[in-house]
Amino acid sequence: MVVEDDVLMCDELLDMLTKAGYRAVKPDGFDNIIEQILDMAPDILLLDINLPGRSGFDICREIKRRSSVPVLVLTSRDQLKDELHALELGADEFLTKPCRRERLLARVANVLKRYEGRQNLIEGEGFLLDTQTYTLYIDGRSAVLPQNQGRIFETLMTSGGEVVSKEKLCEAVWGTSEYIDENALQVNLTRLKKTMAGLDMKAKIIAVRGVGYKLE
Repeated sequence: MVVEDDVLMCDELLDMLTKAGYRAVKPDGFDNIIEQILDMAPDILLLDINLPGRSGFDICREIKRRSSVPVLVLTSRDQLKDELHALELGADEFLTKPCRRERLLARVANVLKRYEGRQNLIEGEGFLLDTQTYTLYIDGRSAVLPQNQGRIFETLMTSGGEVVSKEKLCEAVWGTSEYIDENALQVNLTRLKKTMAGLDMKAKIIAVRGVGYKLE
């Protein structure tokens, strides 16, 4: 995704990336830009700094706080303080416009390569879950969930906000919902909630009486 308010520059970047084999898109205006980026979940974000509404710095900060999308800042601002500030906010690369096509494409390819190993990450509101190791990341901290708790949390995260039945949670953890003592599920849920509270997570596991549980 290319977030650039100069129409000609934006079209040039989209054309360059498309010809290099990428599927390149731009946002539909700059209203709700954060939500647009998060909804698209691009493999990489090319981001200008001087934008209408929110600055590129603000966008970078918010995107890095709420997702694992890599950010390449591409701007006409060439001050060292701007580059350092962008990197402090989590930007993965910083390039000054104008720059050579080969250099930009090389940086894009390099960032994408660095992020290849993150395909097992799924994003929540302000946190990430590594589904391979069941490591939970939030605000610079992390916690490794025991496998049972990790499976429960992954199932709740991937439910799209819908209520997940106790039977489905049992199947996710133990491969079956038969002969499973409900207390075993409750123990794992209680421990998972305690871990989440210890990380000061805004997300909560809510019990829906007679139906199951959901993450909100």
